[in-house]
Amino acid sequence: MKKKKKKHVEHDTSLTEAGDGEDAIDDQIGEDEEGEGIVLGGATRYPWEGTDRDYKYEELLGRVFNILRENNPDLAGDRRRTVMRPPQVLREGTKKTVFVNFMDLCKTMHRQPEHVMMFLLAEMGTSGSLDGQQRLVIKGRFAPKNFEAILRRYINEYVICNGCKSPDTILSKENRLFFLRCEQCGSSRSVAPIKAGFVAQVGRRKAGT
Repeated sequence: MKKKKKKHVEHDTSLTEAGDGEDAIDDQIGEDEEGEGIVLGGATRYPWEGTDRDYKYEELLGRVFNILRENNPDLAGDRRRTVMRPPQVLREGTKKTVFVNFMDLCKTMHRQPEHVMMFLLAEMGTSGSLDGQQRLVIKGRFAPKNFEAILRRYINEYVICNGCKSPDTILSKENRLFFLRCEQCGSSRSVAPIKAGFVAQVGRRKAGT
């Protein structure tokens, strides 16, 4: 009877230890899966939540980068580039062109619509304005590739940092001059003013072509 009790006790102990081992494995898996933060129902969980222990070095770094990614989704990595959607262009009648997603592209570039519109109209040598739907209506007929070429020049001149090639820049006006300051490397440079009336060779299309 004693031997059976011992065996029974040892059997229960082994089961208890096995159960504790499974719990430990489950806890470890949970920590591994939550190491970089997993969004569950809109909340980000971390392995140190609910405890009083100090951050580990790797956890602290992960926390910092997670915060940076959350606050700056466009800067998730050095090699990540800002991808812009192509211009959506429609024709209105026979003498006007509508830039449908003009405001969206301005938000992507983080630039004032007035400044972008001034550059577009100056490059195209025409006039235009925003309609009730915040679309840019331009006098004349232009192809989407015309807008793409001009926007590319605008980005190179007024958005991209010449030093680190980052799009995370701020365009500010000081004493009638515009300066482009990079938030990544801290460099600053003056940019050329927009010359109204300058017509770029963008292949303006004539009516009927």
